[in-house]
Amino acid sequence: MRVCLLILLVIVSCSTPEKKKPVVLEEVSLGVEEVVDYPRYLSELDLFEFPLKELKPKGDQTFPYEINAPLFSDYAYKARFVKLPEGEKVSYHASEVFEFPIGTMLIKNFYYPSDFRKPESERRILETRLLIHEPQGWHGIVYEWNEEQTDAKRLILGKKLPVEWTDKYGELQRINYSIPSQPQCKSCHDLGGQMVPIGPSARQLNRDDQLMTWKANGWLEMPDQESLPKLTDYTDETASIDLRARAWLEVNCAHCHRREGPAKNSALYLLASQTDPYRLGVNKPPVAAGKGSGGLKYSIVPGNPDQSILVHRIESLEPGEMMPELGRKMTHKEGVKLIRNWIAGME
Repeated sequence: MRVCLLILLVIVSCSTPEKKKPVVLEEVSLGVEEVVDYPRYLSELDLFEFPLKELKPKGDQTFPYEINAPLFSDYAYKARFVKLPEGEKVSYHASEVFEFPIGTMLIKNFYYPSDFRKPESERRILETRLLIHEPQGWHGIVYEWNEEQTDAKRLILGKKLPVEWTDKYGELQRINYSIPSQPQCKSCHDLGGQMVPIGPSARQLNRDDQLMTWKANGWLEMPDQESLPKLTDYTDETASIDLRARAWLEVNCAHCHRREGPAKNSALYLLASQTDPYRLGVNKPPVAAGKGSGGLKYSIVPGNPDQSILVHRIESLEPGEMMPELGRKMTHKEGVKLIRNWIAGME
């Protein structure tokens, strides 16, 4: 939608004051994209009951959901919700993210329990990210929670917050957690030049009869079928290492590394559905050599994780080397170990 600004140009003759030229009205279109004025505080969106920190959804059209393989975000926990417009349904898609009606809100709250050995212990919510489906497309906005955990304020430019917690091994962890700026939202959610959701696809949502519940509650329009696609939970050690590794790569890398993604020029495609070993990185040299390669020759060297660029980049914390480029200050030790073992077992 374009905003047309009326500019009043008053043209006055300086040489002959007694004969002033008339006022001229001119309409000039500056081509400025309209900016939706979203509420300043999260509480104004009326998504959760009070007290807000309980994250209890308000109304029948706001409901929680979980996914099989979450993106690593410095070990932060996430509480996810969908808010649908009254009377509207989500449309099923077998391979891509579902089609959500105009007016949908996808809500993701990032938090840390004080002690990971007791996940239900006292927690600190840091931010709430919203993807809102407007007629013009999806818009991302971010809210930062206050220290009292009573509300969250809209944030435009991003922020770093000192955070500490006790991890599952009993060790104290400290980082400067990064809340993204509003423009950074699109860098991860870009698909073919359009901002889109990443997580809520059939293969991610297919768990614990979740999709059947959505359908039964009238939230999802889905065809009857015996089997549904499912992405492996990469923490499930009973599953094959290949399925686990491919799931980790899809959720952490493939939002960029796919044919329609921002990293398409790399020709490295990491969706779990990729069947071409070369496109997956096996014995594939990087398109452009540089600091990110770590002086190594191939993305994946079968049987040799130490010589694989992929391992180097997911281990690194150096700007220009680390992958993903945004969203983490820490190395996902468990994820790196999984990918290392996967490559080591290749022939």
